[in-house]
Amino acid sequence: MPKRILVTGVSGAPGFDLARSLQRLGCNVLVADADPHAAGLLLPETTAHVLPPAADAAYRAAVLRLCAKAQPDAALSTVEQELPRLVALRRPLADLGVTTWLPAREAVAACGDKARFAAVLTEHGVPTPRTVSPDELDRVPDGLLVVKPRYGQGAKGVHVCRTQEQARLLCNLVPSPIVQEHVRGREFTADCLVDRAGRASVILRYRLLVKGGLAVVSRTFTNPEAEACVRAALTATGVTGACCVQGFIRDEERGSPGRVVITEANARVGGGFLASVAAGADYVGQYLRGLFRQDVDHDRLTYKPDVTLTKYVETLTTSEGTTR
Repeated sequence: MPKRILVTGVSGAPGFDLARSLQRLGCNVLVADADPHAAGLLLPETTAHVLPPAADAAYRAAVLRLCAKAQPDAALSTVEQELPRLVALRRPLADLGVTTWLPAREAVAACGDKARFAAVLTEHGVPTPRTVSPDELDRVPDGLLVVKPRYGQGAKGVHVCRTQEQARLLCNLVPSPIVQEHVRGREFTADCLVDRAGRASVILRYRLLVKGGLAVVSRTFTNPEAEACVRAALTATGVTGACCVQGFIRDEERGSPGRVVITEANARVGGGFLASVAAGADYVGQYLRGLFRQDVDHDRLTYKPDVTLTKYVETLTTSEGTTR
């Protein structure tokens, strides 16, 4: 029987593309989002549901009520803010027959909190940008600096500035801000699948064109140093399942060690994972196998370099009058 999979966060590219990919594999897909106008809620041949935001007190009851009624075989989230709530719901969801594949609470915290992520990587010797809180700005010299939310997704609230004074002003505008040194170089994402035994497959792709935090043009590549740093970040955080790691390959000192810098990790599929699929990796298929506690075939997660994928905007449907 086809599996019934609930995918949350379908207003963004990770959830939207994951839902579509699961459909192509023959799954019956339920889609959910806190935004009633989310594009993914209009995907054909899916069942759409609107949930409260993860921070809402009604979120827990709404998720359990939805799962009790719709009876999905599994639930997959693509929203960082949902992950801590879902970790706490792991047992109640299992009691309803809903399978999840969620990292440990500590791994979710390490990936969802950018200050904590930097501290964890530094502790494990993984290269990452110098990161300070607003009251530690005197520790960083003037130069290009990045001010970003400590908790966030999709490059929202991220600003680049040149001086400590500018950074202080931006810290008053950004919620729970942190300040990092700006890294110059080629930005990349690694689409990763870490099985329940801790073995990881890593698929590297350059972020050639980025809009709103989403890589709309990606090209796969191989680089032993980048792959090693990604694997070290996965080990340091303890994240499992489908996830993505971002970083830079510095422009300067080509050919010398220490060129790769890891900037963040997300305990969910990345927004450009279709590039890895186009390059030959059975990414979603093996994610499904691991989800239902089957062995992940890492030989099917190999890929070809120099495969370029371009994302575009399409119109799903049009309507007249008030639909919601």
